[in-house]
Order: sequence, then structure tokens, then C-alpha cells
Amino acid sequence: MRFTIDTKVLKEAIDVVSHASTVSNMTPILENILISAQYKKVVLTANNLEMAMEYVVDAGVDIELEGNFTVSAKFLASFISLVQDERVTIELLSGGSLQFTTPSSETKVKGIEASKFPLIPVFKAESPFRINSGDLKKAIDRTLFSTAEGNIRPTLAGIYLALKDKNAIFASTDSFRLSEYILVNAVQSTDSTAIIIPSKTAMELSRILPENVPVELFLSENQFLVVFGTIKVFSRLLNGHFPDYTNFFPKGYATKGVVMRNDLIIALKRANLISRENNYNTRIAFRSESGLEISTGDTEIGAGNIRVVASVEGEDAQIGLNSVYMLEVLGVIREDYVSIDFETPLSPIMIKGVPETDGKSTYRHIIMPLKI
Repeated sequence: MRFTIDTKVLKEAIDVVSHASTVSNMTPILENILISAQYKKVVLTANNLEMAMEYVVDAGVDIELEGNFTVSAKFLASFISLVQDERVTIELLSGGSLQFTTPSSETKVKGIEASKFPLIPVFKAESPFRINSGDLKKAIDRTLFSTAEGNIRPTLAGIYLALKDKNAIFASTDSFRLSEYILVNAVQSTDSTAIIIPSKTAMELSRILPENVPVELFLSENQFLVVFGTIKVFSRLLNGHFPDYTNFFPKGYATKGVVMRNDLIIALKRANLISRENNYNTRIAFRSESGLEISTGDTEIGAGNIRVVASVEGEDAQIGLNSVYMLEVLGVIREDYVSIDFETPLSPIMIKGVPETDGKSTYRHIIMPLKI
């Protein structure tokens, strides 16, 4: 194997696929990237057995001799970030080493033969669900933060994706909060299907998705494939059934407040300087005459009481909640104003952006309250 490639192009490919490698004392080759020089292209692949990424380089590369080999992802990422030459030549030497040659340097590194690299499972790719990368990234970002830890509730350790009635529904919950993001009329087919995407896969997708490019998702019973540009992401799906969550969303409210999102974020961050000593247990009072009043109660540090201008309708009431949960959902909402409503102080607390829909999507989130 011998080829010459643009350094910038190689760096971009390594930056993408390296996140699908993993440290493994039992299977060291999972720490490596497979470099495969083929006719007119170079393919880089990483595979941690739960997720695999494939990046095809078909521009800025000259193939002299086909072949393949695997080298440490950590080494490749560190090495290529320090190469200042515009082009680098990569050659497989006898004895199981790769040599990287530039006009100013020669570097040789040992690796593992490609035959030991785990194969990506065969995937029958047909009838894809097509989506804009920006929409997919937004759906992931608005649901990923409320997934559960995998060792506690395995079926909740991911994002639920359902294609139903021409809508794409994304949801997540860790039993203390629940997010739902719906892309309206995003699906051409009327067929229904549902999967659970592992949180780690969703996180990596959000990280590497570019802005405003078409994305294809191929779904099967136990795995899925995401394709955009020259990149493919394969992943196993979580087994089990996601709970029927829709009934957890309240049908109405007795108290509702509308407040500027940034004002509420600042107030909660100030309160957290005190409430962190009390597991971020925070009280929010809704007053029709004065707006919102955020208080922390007494802690070892002290106590806090902050008033925020808001429009309140319905009954005056006070709720208790984990302020970190509230800040996390406020961090993914992009509207200038948010609404907070609930039926009783012990009912789920609904948070939405204002306006609640842009005609293309809807988003809602609930947090379970704390006893005051």
C-alpha cells in the first residue's frame, strides 16, 4: 500500500472516525483505524463493535499501490495534527509498519494487520428516511440531555425515534424528566416504525453532522445506518420497548407563567451558587401580581431570593424542582420566551418555547417536581 494525500483532508477524516474507536485491553485492534487504499479512493474505518464510522476520501488523494492496514487512532490524531506539510505519503512497509513521509520528515509506526479488524455487519440498505442535517442535529440536541444512564435503565439510555403519521418523533426520558421533539410531515411514507438510538451514537452524530446537508437514515430491526456526504455511521440499536410516555404530558394547567428565557437562566444560575449545597433543590413561586420568585431555602452557604419579571395566569402557586434540570432544558430551547405550566405543585411541570411551534416542528419537556 502506498498513497499520497492532502494533510487537511486526512486530518478531517481521522477527526471523524477516531470517535468510533475505543480503548480495549482485551481487543487492542478496536483502538485502531483501518486505512484501506482502493482504486481512486482511501477509506478510513473505526469500529468499537457498538458503533462504526466509515469516511471515504476520493479527492486530494493519489493511489500508487492498493492495500490496507490498521494503526492506533490516538497516534494518528495526534500525529496528523502536528504535520505542517500540505501533503503526506503513507506506505506499508514489510514487518508490519506504516511510514509517513513529508518533504520535511519521515515517521514509522507499528500497527496490526487489517485481517484482524472487525467487519462491519452487512446492512440491507433500502427505503431510507431522509432528513436535513440541521433538523436531525436539533432533534438530537433537544432530547439527548434527558436520556438515562445505561446501567440504570438500559432501554432509556437512548433517543426514541418513531416514524408515525408522516411525523418523525424523537423522545427521551430518565424517569425524572421527559423530552419530545416532533418534525411535522417529515416522512413521505405512511408506514410506522420505532427504534431506540444509543446515547453515545446520538452524541457522536450531533458532533459530526455538518450544517444543511441531506441525510439518509436506514432502519432495521437491530441496527441502523446514517449516510451523509462521504460518511457512513453504523450502530446497533437498544433492545427493548420504550415506555408509552404520551400520557405523562399534562392535558391542561391551573398555573402558567411566561418569562424571558435569558432572565430565568441568569436567575437560576445565581440561585445555584447557594442551592448546590442542597442538591439544587429550588423553589419557584408564581404570583399574578409580581411574576416569579426563585428561592433556595437555607443552606450551609446561606439563602437566596430572586424576583424575575413574568406574566402569570391562573392560580398563584409554588413548586419545587431541581434547577439543573430546568437549566438544561432552557439551554436547548432557542425561543426568547418560555412558558412554564402545571396543574398542581405535585404535577409534572411543562416547559415550552414561545411560540410553541414554528409550523415545522414542536417541542415540549416536563420535569417531575420535588416536594416542598
